[in-house]
Amino acid sequence: MSATLWHTIETEETLQKLDSSTSGLSSAEVEEKVSRHGKNLLPSRKRLTLFRIILDQFMSSLIYVLLAAAIVALILEEYSDAGFIFLVLIINAVIGAFQEWKAEEKASALENLIKLKVKTMRDGKVRVIDSEDLVPGDIVMLESGNKVPADIRILRENNLTAEEAILTGESMAIDKQSETLEKEKAAVSERSNMLFAGTTITTGRGTGVVVSTGLDTEIGKIASSLTELSTGKAPLVKRMEIFTRKISFIVLGACLVLGVTGYYSGIPIKEIFFFVVAVAVSAIPEGLPIAMTVALSIGASRMAKRNVIIRKLTAVEGLGSCTFIATDKTGTLTVDQQTARVIVLPGAIPFKVSGEGYNGKGDITAPDGEKAFVKTSPEFGDLIRAVTICNEGDLSQDDGGWSYAGDPIDVALLCLTYKAGSTPMKILEQVEKVSEVPFESERQYAAVYYKEKGKEQLQISVKGAIEKIRERIDAEKNSEMLEKAVKYAADGYRILAVGGGPVEEVMPVGELPFMELLGFIALIDPLRPEAAAAVEACHRAGVQVAMVTGDHPATSLAIAREVGIAKTREELITGDELSAISSKAGTEFLDILKSKRVFSRVSPQQKQVIVESLREAGHFIAVTGDGVNDAPALKTANIGVAMGYGTDVAKDTSSIIISDNNFASIAAGIEEGRFTYSNLRKIIYLLISTGAAELITIGLALAFMLPLPFLPVQLLWLNLVTNGIQDVALAFEAGEKKVMRQAPRRPDEAIFDPLMIRQTLISAAVIGLLAFGLWYHLLNHLHWEESIARNAVLMLMVLLQNFHALNCRSETRSVFRIPLKKNLVLIFGILAAQSIHVVALQLPIMQTILSLYPIAWQHWLYLFLTASSILFAMEIFKLYLKKKNLVIRK
Repeated sequence: MSATLWHTIETEETLQKLDSSTSGLSSAEVEEKVSRHGKNLLPSRKRLTLFRIILDQFMSSLIYVLLAAAIVALILEEYSDAGFIFLVLIINAVIGAFQEWKAEEKASALENLIKLKVKTMRDGKVRVIDSEDLVPGDIVMLESGNKVPADIRILRENNLTAEEAILTGESMAIDKQSETLEKEKAAVSERSNMLFAGTTITTGRGTGVVVSTGLDTEIGKIASSLTELSTGKAPLVKRMEIFTRKISFIVLGACLVLGVTGYYSGIPIKEIFFFVVAVAVSAIPEGLPIAMTVALSIGASRMAKRNVIIRKLTAVEGLGSCTFIATDKTGTLTVDQQTARVIVLPGAIPFKVSGEGYNGKGDITAPDGEKAFVKTSPEFGDLIRAVTICNEGDLSQDDGGWSYAGDPIDVALLCLTYKAGSTPMKILEQVEKVSEVPFESERQYAAVYYKEKGKEQLQISVKGAIEKIRERIDAEKNSEMLEKAVKYAADGYRILAVGGGPVEEVMPVGELPFMELLGFIALIDPLRPEAAAAVEACHRAGVQVAMVTGDHPATSLAIAREVGIAKTREELITGDELSAISSKAGTEFLDILKSKRVFSRVSPQQKQVIVESLREAGHFIAVTGDGVNDAPALKTANIGVAMGYGTDVAKDTSSIIISDNNFASIAAGIEEGRFTYSNLRKIIYLLISTGAAELITIGLALAFMLPLPFLPVQLLWLNLVTNGIQDVALAFEAGEKKVMRQAPRRPDEAIFDPLMIRQTLISAAVIGLLAFGLWYHLLNHLHWEESIARNAVLMLMVLLQNFHALNCRSETRSVFRIPLKKNLVLIFGILAAQSIHVVALQLPIMQTILSLYPIAWQHWLYLFLTASSILFAMEIFKLYLKKKNLVIRK
């Protein structure tokens, strides 16, 4: 039954196929159909348990290596080493699980879209039942404000319209009728004799028969498809997977090579095990999981202040990595409120209208640049009065702001009344309505017969489709206006003609008298004020932007041109055109997609195919959406971005939610994402370079047949306590504005790019040579006791890490050009790291655990001056890069 094209079948035949009638189903028939079709429910989302969330925190290659190191430490009975590592894993799991649990708390059930009460016919009587009890064949009665509980074939209707944006992306309510359609492959938005589950009745009343329930509805089909789609990985996840695999191989390789070398050097097996543990501890950046989680959490907090809510931490950096944004139109680029933009009076005189949304803010400007008011001219005043009198909406202002009710077009027309310096109350109190003809889709107009108070002359005000009103006016006299109306319609505007004048009598409903054309009004869902600048910012940052919408092609192209997404009709493609080329070979199909920037009248499946194709072509793609129709694409994208006002389905499928529904916030998210990635690079740079320096120090000691310069527990102290404070503090580094003037990172670009490799090798070499030089000097020249010398080398390494943290504030800028106040957390972190180590030197318990001894202040000063050389070494390297112009894009 779900494959039946119900919109092409006559109402009588529809009832027959469903074994139903206009008097509804009997109780026995309902019971039989429930057993056959099941409840009218969509599957609820299975929430992750706290245990599963915690378990997910350990699903990482780096975590596996850390666990292996901890197990080796336990085998060797190095319990303090193992304890440190397990502490890292626990802290990281707690922070990550807390963030994801908070996001999980916001998860919502899919079935809420259609779980409601509904009026239906059962056993020949009207009954109110739960929507989940509906079955195919049930007769349902709906009216304005009702949520549609299932897919329904309309049998009878009266002025029925439905808002279907969650399925189609169409910004305007759809006129509904009961007549059979001939087009078999009509899109959802074109099936005017159908109502769909999850949509809302805007105006009128209707009676229909349920044809599909649960998973067989259009919403149900989308819900089913989500389980079959693969989710695009966030860019950071991909890069970190590659990074941790390399780290794992490096650690294993270093352990193997140095272990074998030590064995053939005559070192006892037990000492080799200790040595391997030391190497593993040096090479593994133990603090990286915590530092990454903290950096992403800080990024999430900063994004929240810019209206970008993060549901999955890895998505923080994702927006900064995206190379392509597929954005929705309605409510994202536009305000999702119909607004008059142009008023054209007789003689084709255009008046411009400013302001957005359902309020009286804005002006109406005459061709001479002066503001227009009701009394500006008789023609202008007549039109404003006509659209106010012939109006069923409500718009008023109070202390709480503007409130409105009624049809969106009626409300938009009342906005003109306020902008023209009057109010609906002032105009309506001057007239007495005699008869009203409400708008219906078949008539295509609304009319009001009235008399001005104190006068006997009957008058009429009419508004409606220009095709209808032109039949009752002097078309030749108004030919210029009619031509201009056609032009505005071609540019994506909705045209509303306004007529009026004195009449002899009230005409029968369906008939109109001859009248004067007072003018026409061009309306559109206007662009958000910040949208164009945000799109330009994305383009400047090298991010491509395309509009993917279910709206009308003309309207879509008009908005795309205004916002700067597209310029010509050649950049637009419709859903029908997309279907025609979908059979082409992969590369040819992709080439066509690459040349398009506006995709209109596309189905949910087509949007998902567009996203998947661009993703497979190498793009890191972010997709915005608010409706159920957007869910497949949101899940397929690398980064799914839901609008705050959107459906629960869209939010649940996404990793990011834009709370103010504004595309400008997406641009802000890209900037913050790039800031976060830059900070993550700084953290990785610090941890890997210092870890590599420790390896170099150990390797040189082995090569020169010297004892190990560090104990494993001392390396853990370095990596977790001293560096562990500083790497987290780097996460607070303020971003550099230049990131939005640079191209996005290549999708195949690794974290360890040429710049990272150069700076890591050079800084590690300098730090390692300094530490080994001191170790060699103390043992061979000054003949210090091994434990005392090791204590001094450890202090030098702490100081070197303190200074190197300053180097890591920028990969290219001089540390002396970055104000300290830009990251006071780091400054305090460096002081804290040094202070903690100095205090540890004095505490007996720490002396026992870490084999520490107090250091004289003269020796500390000598070590301090020695450590400062890393600062100047890296300044020379940055100067060299700048001189040779070797910095490509960082």
